[in-house]
Amino acid sequence: MVAYALSILAAGGVVVLAALLFRKVRRAEDDRDPGGPSAGHAGAMLSALFLLVFAIAIIVPWTTADAARQNTHTESQAAINAYWAADALPAEDARQVRSALRDYITFVVRDEWPLMAQGRMDPVGAARMDALRGRVGALKVSGTAQEDAKSDLLEHLGAVSTARAQRAADAAATPPDGLLLLTVLTGLVVLVFPFMAGARPRGLTLLPMLAMGGLLGFGVYLTWDISRAFDGPLAVGPAAFQAALQEFARIGGGM
Repeated sequence: MVAYALSILAAGGVVVLAALLFRKVRRAEDDRDPGGPSAGHAGAMLSALFLLVFAIAIIVPWTTADAARQNTHTESQAAINAYWAADALPAEDARQVRSALRDYITFVVRDEWPLMAQGRMDPVGAARMDALRGRVGALKVSGTAQEDAKSDLLEHLGAVSTARAQRAADAAATPPDGLLLLTVLTGLVVLVFPFMAGARPRGLTLLPMLAMGGLLGFGVYLTWDISRAFDGPLAVGPAAFQAALQEFARIGGGM
């Protein structure tokens, strides 16, 4: 943060120094016009800066939410694959594994999803998955078919755990530090710049300013509202896991 402050002061110093130096040039003229080259150049650059920061503040959460949505499908599909793989195990073991998978997915949808909107996960979910992997690893099986089924099942459960870890990272992910603050600051500067430059709009000329202010306010609020992948208008829902539960029932929910 100190480096940022120093860079701002250095840039401001360059402006002051340039103003003092060029004031001594004979052909230079005072520029007090709100629509003059100084105000026009500064206004264009400030607008460009705001658009750059605003674009980053929108794109980062958008791409995070899209990746998080894809990951939920990866995790749920791995759970479905594990459910299928359990079919070749001894009947009682298959029943227990499938029951544990249903309980885990139900827990994610019902209990864990509301917490993810707050950027955190329930440690119970990880404990359940670890316990299931340990239980499957300790299964006593016989024959090539059951050995292959156990190996496949462990592979799919490992994929579920990996996707779960990524889901935890997605839930905790937020835009870079200071980006939202910079969006607010640049938006405010763009709003008040015409007045800082000396313009004094009256009557109907205020309408475009009001419209710009309203749109900027909405845009800045939007960048804050979509900052988490599992909350806000871009929130990733549990549809993939709900579909997995339906698939479990279709495959053979009786076990």
